[in-house]
Amino acid sequence: MRKENSDFKTSFLSEAGSFLQNKDYFAYTELDDVACWVAVKGLDSDQEISSAELAVKAILEKFMEKPSMSRRSIKKYLRNAQAILQAQSLRVRLKASIVMVVSDYSKMIVAVAGNSRLYHFRNGTLSYKTTDQSLAQEIVNSRNRSLDISQHEERSNLLNYLGKPEDFKPFVSKKMKLLDGDVLVLCTAGFWEDVNEIEMADALEDAKDPEQYTDLLEEVLLSRQRKVVNNYTIATIFANKVYQETNKKKMKYIKMIAAALIVALVVGGSTLFYQAKQAKKMAELTVEMKDHEKSGNLYFQDGNYEKALLEYSEGRNAAKKLKDPIHRNLLAKKLRITDLILNGDKSAEEGKFTDALEQYEKAKKEGKLIKNFGKEATEQRIANMDTIVQIAEAVKDGDFRFEAEDYNGALETYEKARKKALTISYTGEPQIKTKIEETEAKIAELKKAQKELKAEGLEKSGDQSYARQEYGKAIEYYTLAQEIYQETELLSKVLGLERKVMNANDKLNPPPQAPATDIDPSYEAAIPFEEGAAANESSDAEVMKEGK
Repeated sequence: MRKENSDFKTSFLSEAGSFLQNKDYFAYTELDDVACWVAVKGLDSDQEISSAELAVKAILEKFMEKPSMSRRSIKKYLRNAQAILQAQSLRVRLKASIVMVVSDYSKMIVAVAGNSRLYHFRNGTLSYKTTDQSLAQEIVNSRNRSLDISQHEERSNLLNYLGKPEDFKPFVSKKMKLLDGDVLVLCTAGFWEDVNEIEMADALEDAKDPEQYTDLLEEVLLSRQRKVVNNYTIATIFANKVYQETNKKKMKYIKMIAAALIVALVVGGSTLFYQAKQAKKMAELTVEMKDHEKSGNLYFQDGNYEKALLEYSEGRNAAKKLKDPIHRNLLAKKLRITDLILNGDKSAEEGKFTDALEQYEKAKKEGKLIKNFGKEATEQRIANMDTIVQIAEAVKDGDFRFEAEDYNGALETYEKARKKALTISYTGEPQIKTKIEETEAKIAELKKAQKELKAEGLEKSGDQSYARQEYGKAIEYYTLAQEIYQETELLSKVLGLERKVMNANDKLNPPPQAPATDIDPSYEAAIPFEEGAAANESSDAEVMKEGK
């Protein structure tokens, strides 16, 4: 009977985008006491089996067999879908990213495996958003929480998903209370990568029902005019009226009566305390709202539009809590103008100059309504558009020269483009600087190769001179080659030439031989026997003569 005493409206669309096949799938069922909504994005390349459809049907089939809102049951539904995908992985491994919501029309539980998402809006403000199970999310959590995951290169590097071979660990939330007027958005990556929560909240202000809201969200997505539009799924749920829980337990009634008696006894003091607490809260919100607006204005003046966007959003949320329509509308308009300038800059960087000019013109027009807010920034961009076109053409020409290996020509062209970019503070200047650095590295690499080639030639000439016994010339060639190798930091070559120079020096200037001094004691022993005998006879004769 819960369904009859609540009012939940659902609208959805799931499109293939620029592709022939839509790998996304969405379905839901609303039973008397519990409902289930499931959005899945297929991640595999199988053309015959839709992993997304297979997963959704597997979950809803088990859910309808045994409807439950317990976390344990929800994990069983997911594991059943996981088992079916693994069993059907015949040609390729079937993979899918899933987000599902189970509700008893009063509370809800959210389950995620991958990077399909749920956004929960309350009073027009984002109240809760699921966390992706991706490497990008891990990086954001551990290093920099201000990074934009929607553009992070690792956003599709999923750490968990349906069909994972092992260690499948989906996220299943605790029960979260729903209130009248809450809005839920289930979507796949093809949608949230191009539409942020600020734009979702803005679209919600103009939507009267889920059908209109879904259409508005699709318009925002398609207004990006991407060359390639991925599969996308958007499902919106309007909880116009949630089921009011009834309590039949006597103990709870007793506690309620006791609490009411206590309140009646201290009503005077508690009323004053409540009023003081509310006044303090309102004052804090007012300060918070003004601080966010002030910070946003400073960031805007400095040209840091992304941070300004965040500050204006926070300020607008505070204004909504204060129920201050004047500041809420003012901050919403500043938010809108800042977003238009950011989108214009992005279009200009992508070479979509007509789109960029259109965004700037819109920002200028809407800024007139709030004391020409952003007038200087938009007029400067409009005036600089011709220069931006010239810069883009120069960069394109530089890219062409770079691909043709005319690195000197490419460097000259990039440097001219960067000089123009610096004069107008063009946001694409860092990318041009990177191209210059890459080109300079290529030129340095070629120069080094030319030097090495010259050194090799000199070393070869030295070898030839050495072979002709022209040792002086060989040393000259080796020395010149050695100097070049030192410049190019080829130390092994330097050492090799050092040995060649030493060898040539030895040949050119051989070391002198030591002169003969004393007779070697072994000299006598080396005299032939006949000569020794004759000498002895002569000596004996002389002795006899002297004796005589």
